[in-house]
Amino acid sequence: MNDRAALDLLLAHGTLSRTRIGKLTGLSKPTASQLLARLEAAGLVVATGTTEGRPGPNAQLYAVNAGAAHAAGLDVNPQRILAAVADITGATVGRFELPTPGRRSDGVATQVTDALEGAVKAAGLARGDVHRVVIGTPGAFDPSTGRLRYASHLPGWHSPALLDELAGALPMPVEYENDVNLAAVAEQRLGAARGHDDFVLLWNQEGLGASLVIGGRLHRGFTGGAGEVGFLPVPGTPLVRQVVKANSGGFQELAGAQSVPRLARSLGIETPEQPYADVAAALLTKAAAEHGEDPRLAELLRLFAQRLATGLASVTAVLDPELIVLAGGVTAAGGEPLRALVQAELAELAASRPRLVVGEVREHPVLRGALESALATTRDEVFDTSR
Repeated sequence: MNDRAALDLLLAHGTLSRTRIGKLTGLSKPTASQLLARLEAAGLVVATGTTEGRPGPNAQLYAVNAGAAHAAGLDVNPQRILAAVADITGATVGRFELPTPGRRSDGVATQVTDALEGAVKAAGLARGDVHRVVIGTPGAFDPSTGRLRYASHLPGWHSPALLDELAGALPMPVEYENDVNLAAVAEQRLGAARGHDDFVLLWNQEGLGASLVIGGRLHRGFTGGAGEVGFLPVPGTPLVRQVVKANSGGFQELAGAQSVPRLARSLGIETPEQPYADVAAALLTKAAAEHGEDPRLAELLRLFAQRLATGLASVTAVLDPELIVLAGGVTAAGGEPLRALVQAELAELAASRPRLVVGEVREHPVLRGALESALATTRDEVFDTSR
């Protein structure tokens, strides 16, 4: 327990002296010295230099040995696989992007291994140096069948033998997680949800989904489908049937990225011919910056906020979360003006009033969450000096 406490402190602070570790842990100097000697012998900490500019003799500084272990994360969508490798401190040391447009002739297992291999090579490592991999995808793998559900738009990932193929292709333990859940992990560890055990993350990019964190833990549901709120029936849009075949639902149609260009055109705002998620983000960025000058942009923000709040009211009624994080490129583009409007609208529609915040992890949050998830398990295994 003392060893792990010291390692966690070093991860948090970067470098510490023996005296400082003793004070932070409550250990005596001899015990702190023994602890550091033991961790240094195990290859878990390294001496990095000495303190300077202070009265008295310089003190030796210690840090976690960044090369003690490495973990990898993969963010998968229909267009590409983005892979990264991080050292045990959490620093990204290699990244690689593999385009996967359309239905490529090579299989998913080959794509995954190629993407991982690219990141491993970029890190100057061998594949065997990676302790664990976490792969984030849309939808979720059904624990009873092993098949990917709720992601019909991800070609090649629906074979019942896929997980066995990946296990055979990769030499390290592999975990699979929903992409929005991984964005929530990133926000809980590094962003707007730090210190919160009960929160909802609403993700709006190409698709609309949510992650539910209850009692500090992800709630995945019986088939992994908890949080697939894009399928939620809501007022203001026709009832969608056969939602899995349609790969859409009421809330997706009402407040997904595709709804923003439609709203803009109805207000007389011109929209370019580009992918709808890009158009939605650009429109909301412009609206957030110029809504005080252009009443059409102000109305676009207001109407979109009302639509988001309509679905969130149902989520709030069921879960009563402490916090709601608005994340994904579309909602994040609306920034504080959109957040304030959704907060005010939700106060009118819901009995409880959770606080709304905009997500803070903006650069590849799914990938960052995959790395954080892989690192958490890796640290538990590598830092267990009692074994």
